[in-house]
Amino acid sequence: MTLLSEDFIYEVLEAVSEIPQGKVASYGQIARLIGRDKNSRLVGKALQRSGLYVEGYPCHRVVNSAGRLVPGWEEQASLLLEEGVMFKANGHVDMKKYQWEA
Repeated sequence: MTLLSEDFIYEVLEAVSEIPQGKVASYGQIARLIGRDKNSRLVGKALQRSGLYVEGYPCHRVVNSAGRLVPGWEEQASLLLEEGVMFKANGHVDMKKYQWEA
């Protein structure tokens, strides 16, 4: 079994589906929630491929631990703004204010 199996992707998507509107989670936080503490990068890869499996998951609510958005995904910022998530001057999400407490 490869680390990036369909089961892993669905585990990631299930955790992501629980992030409430107006909150964000980090890749590492999602990895911890599914019991894969050391696989935060793999969470990112799973989210990149999520559209191949199902649509409608709030993947835009996942950012890196510093609150940085996905490079090249311009819609992410507008989707977060629509939910009331504001950005610091450097363009990052204020993790102290908006991080989901799961």
